[in-house]
Amino acid sequence: MMYYSRLRMASVIGVCLIGLALCLPNVIRQPMASLPWRQIHLGLDLRGGSYLLLQVDMNSVTADRLRGLQDETRQTLLKNSLGYRNLTTSAHGVTFTPRTPEEAQPDIRALRAMPMNVPGEFRVEQAEGGQITLTLSEEAARQRSYDAVTQSIEIVRRRIDATGAIDPEITRQGDDRIIVELPGISDPERVKNLLGTTAKMTFHLVADSAIGSSVPPPGVELLPMTDGQSKLPVFSHVDVDGADLTNASASIDQQSGEWAVNFTFDSTGAQEFGDVTRANVGKRFAIVLDNKVIEAPVIRTAITGGSGQITGGFSAQQATDMALLLRAGALPAPLNVIEQRSIGPSLGADSIRAGGYSLAAGFVLVIAFMALFYGRFGWYANIALLANLVLMTAILSLFEATLTLPGMAGMLLTLGMAVDANILINERIREEVGRGRSALQAMQAGFERATGTIVDSNATALLAHVMLFVFGTGPVRGFALTITIGIVTTLFTTLLLSRMLMVRWYARTRPSALPV
Repeated sequence: MMYYSRLRMASVIGVCLIGLALCLPNVIRQPMASLPWRQIHLGLDLRGGSYLLLQVDMNSVTADRLRGLQDETRQTLLKNSLGYRNLTTSAHGVTFTPRTPEEAQPDIRALRAMPMNVPGEFRVEQAEGGQITLTLSEEAARQRSYDAVTQSIEIVRRRIDATGAIDPEITRQGDDRIIVELPGISDPERVKNLLGTTAKMTFHLVADSAIGSSVPPPGVELLPMTDGQSKLPVFSHVDVDGADLTNASASIDQQSGEWAVNFTFDSTGAQEFGDVTRANVGKRFAIVLDNKVIEAPVIRTAITGGSGQITGGFSAQQATDMALLLRAGALPAPLNVIEQRSIGPSLGADSIRAGGYSLAAGFVLVIAFMALFYGRFGWYANIALLANLVLMTAILSLFEATLTLPGMAGMLLTLGMAVDANILINERIREEVGRGRSALQAMQAGFERATGTIVDSNATALLAHVMLFVFGTGPVRGFALTITIGIVTTLFTTLLLSRMLMVRWYARTRPSALPV
């Protein structure tokens, strides 16, 4: 127990030196580009940056589903040779009048057989006036809202990652809100534009017979062109969905010399795209992005390769951003920025300075306490405490963790917790000396009796903070992360490093009394 071999000593010292080397990237510049250089990233409250609170437009989610349900109703009725009149959408459902009273029951049976996104998504009922209504259920609406926020978080993450932002924090707040924290980005306008674009791309056949008509016939809608000066009638039915895109990239069109966006479909999208273009050669095919027609070229021949190109007078930035949006996927609903805050670098620097002062003050007070009450063994504990701080910083650097103010508070709390183990060991040694044991017996008994207590107390604290990290969000996770790492390094420095220093001192001096 009190013997340290050369290999064991070299291992303990080697771990401390490796930790010191891993800390260097945080204080010196990278000497070579090829050298791995992992650093601790500063969070929003330390580095400065932008805070956005986004709200998912749930009304749009419901409206989109109702439009889809209206189109499904129309297709189902026509497929079953059933007519309809006055097919419209209301706030919570789709309503129409059967062509004849005799067709009411066949209509209801056909509509109830339609597939649902979730069980019990809608009810089909007939009112007293003969109208048939498809009403969305509240349970399905709640599930749809939850799925919309979850999907929005994932797509927001993809879009922000594509901009090169470092360590963005994206979390859910409440039922329909998303918090986005962007450290180091003080002007988030481009990010706001990317997040404010739904990027829902669809392909529709153009209703040439309705061109010039101010009131489109059923199944046709007027969509504005990107120039904002004209509208184009297109069929409401989506022939090809942009959700089947697998890739998109910006490039320069070789013929016109303008910037364009190339896109590629997956196997399903390629099959649908090929079938539609094959069956409609000579007709116009509108490319619609967020309910605006980008262009409507004439189909010259069947396009079976599963790829295409969009041109529309884009600038380089516009083409790049559009390709980014298409790759990341379409948002299920628009996101509205309801709160925005920017934290300047000066405020972040003040936070770093205040946190550094508190960490230094706490560290000095702990060192003074240990040196005053435990003498030489207290100084050994202080050396272990310094190594503990170095190893914590090294592990955070190795994983390129994000340090926030709560994280700095966790480091300070860890330093206070770390000396508890040394205090327990020293008090145990004092008790054994008071019982008349020799110096070697007192040291050995003190370590043996304190080790079990130290391991048990730190193990329970470790489990608690691991759960806090797993289930917590934002600042709570930063706090839990630093303490979790600190507990591991505390066990190493207390049970191995400080013991090694005490054992080597005893082996070198062979004192008759211990300085405790």
